[in-house]
Amino acid sequence: MTGDLQRTSDQPKNLSVPSGATSPGWRRHLKERLTFLAFIAPNFILFTIFTFWPIFFTAYLSLTDWNMIRLTRKMVGLQNYQQLFATPLFYKVVGITLLFAFTTVVIRMAISLFLAMLLNQKIPGRSLFRGIIFSPHVTTTAAAAMVWVFVFDSNFGLLKWFLDIFNIRSPKWLSDPKWAIWAVIIVAIWKTIGFSTVVYLAGLQSVDKELQEAALVDGANAWHVFRHVTLPLLSPVTFFLMVTGIIGALQTFDIVSVMTGGGPLESTKTYVFYLYETAFQQFRAGYASALAMVFFVVIMAVTLFQTRMARRWVHY
Repeated sequence: MTGDLQRTSDQPKNLSVPSGATSPGWRRHLKERLTFLAFIAPNFILFTIFTFWPIFFTAYLSLTDWNMIRLTRKMVGLQNYQQLFATPLFYKVVGITLLFAFTTVVIRMAISLFLAMLLNQKIPGRSLFRGIIFSPHVTTTAAAAMVWVFVFDSNFGLLKWFLDIFNIRSPKWLSDPKWAIWAVIIVAIWKTIGFSTVVYLAGLQSVDKELQEAALVDGANAWHVFRHVTLPLLSPVTFFLMVTGIIGALQTFDIVSVMTGGGPLESTKTYVFYLYETAFQQFRAGYASALAMVFFVVIMAVTLFQTRMARRWVHY
């Protein structure tokens, strides 16, 4: 009995050091983790400063009454949100923004796909046409919008001169509430159509030609090949353009600011322009922050919905 106790007491006690902690594999694993943290630290810090912190600070401001001049902020709870959802102008702005975003994205993607299919053919001057179509994308939006203001001028504009050739009376594009939003939509489509065309063109060039030729051999016509072969293979490109296009359209500000200033009669007042006007012209930072938080939640919900629905029609 005494010998057993002596042997038990002689055994080493390794209670604080985990199993394998001193092995080379454990040290290599720790080194890989530290290397990973070192690489992501700069990006994480930048995201925290310029993305995460502004979101949290905006959420805090949405619960206050502040004019961006006073040093103190008065806490008002959910009062800004209650006022927001009780304001008829809010729903009008939401409707205008949704109309603008949906119309712009749908028409732009349809035209872009058509142009990409044309530019994918072996036609003379193909490179020149590609450059011309892409050029609006690299043009400064504010400068382009100023040019379009002169184009849409109902008295001396280029578009009026063109319509006069066919004896068509030119609408008052920028002064008539019925036409102003469509003028903005036209400029938005013109500005972004080059990027979508180039992305679709890259997608078309990556489509497997053997699948298209096999469909033709099986008796399919050109429309059936496009509908059942080409279009499904382009679904990842379509999904990318749809998500980024909707987010970009919902955030439209510069075109509206330069061309119409939200008018006439608030017919072109998009959500972001309304937010800007509330914050930096009326100095209602708390109410504008509530607008921003609602906008953030809506964009997140729309993106998640698109991602969920993409599982049904996007083929990788």
